[in-house]
Amino acid sequence: MTQMLTTEDGSSIYYKDWGEGAVIVFSHGWPLSSDAFEDQMLFLAEHGYRVIAFDRRGHGRSSQPWAGHTIDQYAKDLHQLIEHLNLDNFALVGHSTGGAVVTRYTAKYGQQKVTKLALIAAVTPLMIKREDYPDGVDPEVFDEMRANLLDNRADFYLDFAKKFYGYDKLFNKKSEGVVQNFWRIAMQGSIKAHYDCIEAFSETDLREDLKQITVPTLVLYGTADEIVPPEICSQHTLKLLKHGVEEQIKGASHGLCTTHKNEVSFALKQFFAAGSVL
Repeated sequence: MTQMLTTEDGSSIYYKDWGEGAVIVFSHGWPLSSDAFEDQMLFLAEHGYRVIAFDRRGHGRSSQPWAGHTIDQYAKDLHQLIEHLNLDNFALVGHSTGGAVVTRYTAKYGQQKVTKLALIAAVTPLMIKREDYPDGVDPEVFDEMRANLLDNRADFYLDFAKKFYGYDKLFNKKSEGVVQNFWRIAMQGSIKAHYDCIEAFSETDLREDLKQITVPTLVLYGTADEIVPPEICSQHTLKLLKHGVEEQIKGASHGLCTTHKNEVSFALKQFFAAGSVL
């Protein structure tokens, strides 16, 4: 089942709601849509879970408002979706930028509702290098992304996809279909949303959010991730969480939900099945 939610500011948020059972809500990465989780959603729905995923505003099939492309607004949109569906006692999964969204949501809205959290190659706690975060990525990297996006985003997304999936370094067997599908989803979104979201995912500081989270949290990442290097994000995230569980997939790129879909799906199933689930 797919439906649309109208938010308080009039934006339309597309979402999928599949299966029956304990609930898992997914939040995707930049510049993609909920389709990026189709393998995990199918697998988990077939194993007794109800899986829900949404396209962030300005991405995929959701509407393309001019404003609101921030982690705070994305988390607020997620909050409105969860309230709309009357969800209680559910797990959250966030990949890349989606990891920032579910982290902010959990800290701000979900402390009494979220039972488990999974951060996959997440941009938490902070990506950009600054005085109080010297291990971050040089700001020039994000400036170049914005410039390439404005210059020719069609070509930019084709090139970016190869790095996203590790095809540029032959980490994984190249799939032209995967690259073209990335391009299809990315071009479906709003250039304004994608431009603004670069600042959102690179400059939002989630260190205090992570410190507040008390639920078991899986921190899953690929060791060959060039987009969100684990030594900058995932490994720092683990230091801030009260109940963080680390899992590495050796040789996996940033797009591990596709290139290593089985490993990711099994890791999620095992994590959610351990102890009291939801």
